[in-house]
Amino acid sequence: MLDTPPGSKAILVVVEDLDLRERATSILARSGYQPTPVERGEEALPVFNARHHDAVLLDLEIAGVDASELLRNFRRVSPGTPVLVLADPARLQAAVQALRQGAEDYLVRPPDPFELRTRLGRILERHDLDSRIALLQGELSKNQGLKTLVSRSPAMQAVLDRVLRIAPLRATVLIHGESGVGKELVARSVHFNSRRRDFPFIALNCAAMPQSLIESELFGHEKGSFTGAHARARGKFEIAHRGTLFLDEIGEMDHATQAKLLRVLEEKEFMRVGGDQSIRVDVRVIAATNADLEDMVERSHFRRDLYYRLKVLTVQVPPLRERRQDIPALVDTFLDELSRANAVRRKAIVPEALAALQDYHWPGNVRELKNILESVLVSSAGELIRLEDLPPSVRRETAAFERPEIAVGMTLEDMERELIRRTLEHTGGNRTHCASLLDIGVRTLQRKIRGFRLEIPSKRRRPRRRAALGTGR
Repeated sequence: MLDTPPGSKAILVVVEDLDLRERATSILARSGYQPTPVERGEEALPVFNARHHDAVLLDLEIAGVDASELLRNFRRVSPGTPVLVLADPARLQAAVQALRQGAEDYLVRPPDPFELRTRLGRILERHDLDSRIALLQGELSKNQGLKTLVSRSPAMQAVLDRVLRIAPLRATVLIHGESGVGKELVARSVHFNSRRRDFPFIALNCAAMPQSLIESELFGHEKGSFTGAHARARGKFEIAHRGTLFLDEIGEMDHATQAKLLRVLEEKEFMRVGGDQSIRVDVRVIAATNADLEDMVERSHFRRDLYYRLKVLTVQVPPLRERRQDIPALVDTFLDELSRANAVRRKAIVPEALAALQDYHWPGNVRELKNILESVLVSSAGELIRLEDLPPSVRRETAAFERPEIAVGMTLEDMERELIRRTLEHTGGNRTHCASLLDIGVRTLQRKIRGFRLEIPSKRRRPRRRAALGTGR
């Protein structure tokens, strides 16, 4: 059973009879639940829609509305919310019909306090367990991706330490990093190390859909609120209740939706598109971007108040070229994962091919690495992945980075100077990349450049592919 106290469970009590309503409400309150009593059937749906309820107690003898129709509406609006019905002992056939229509269980009215507590507790426990199983089944394959966060480089160790420190907190998180570095994996790691781990992790890529649809995706919509809205739909915030909502590429969100997102972060409530009822939710928001949001704020392209509301806690994910020590471990992890996913034999990689992967500059980061490995794994012949199996772009960069010739009579100082010069040429003057390849610090490199009086070549612009190339974000 989930260790969620009854006091956090909201129960909608739809009972017209005053004595029966007060009796049921009192039993539930004494049992630690949060009952919301409703005396008129026509008021039930608006109240149900206005906030989250964990269960409904519905009296089948309610007047003014068809109880069966009301039950169907509850099931239509929120199929996952269990309904416990109260039935007159002389009309048990109505209870049987309600069970066929989706009610979880029934009690004879007036309910015995022990029976009501026991039945409701059992229903909620079963519902929580079903939700948890569904969540874990849905996340099982995705959790395999968390292994890619296991790192040997100091840069990624710092990220992991940061994740473990901020995961138990309630504050919003802003993740920075280039496209493909694994920002969503970091967000998932925060979620699965938090107290919200048993509840949904919902992701939305703000750059992957038209701006006109983002608001509806986030907040849901009412029937008829726009062309094509043929039925009410829940948004990501409702689905993520008590869990985590991950907003990738937050910089792509339009100003109108930014304003509504800010309201949810501050007020913990929102309205569906076309709706007039406020819906309260408990959701932790994690946002991610590969853009310079601070610069966007200065240019009025992103709301300043939302920016500061999002960056309460921050995580900077380094690009793959700055964590080359991790490439062998990532290659092993991906080859294991991809061979299972594609039902092919797991292949080993020869040292020359692995060295080529470590030399490559990885504009697409971890996502590109995984995509290349999958292509090579399923298309190459034999039991080994060889240098010639890698894409021409990787092989070309390796060939260009040949070792400097060593001539008899050269001093160690001359060889060091030539090696640094050739490496700077290879990286287009990128000192961080150059220092990483030489396995020295940037300050050490700068000191040697000054000492050898080397000219820094102009930086050549490398192509930045933004297309989806795998799992990293």
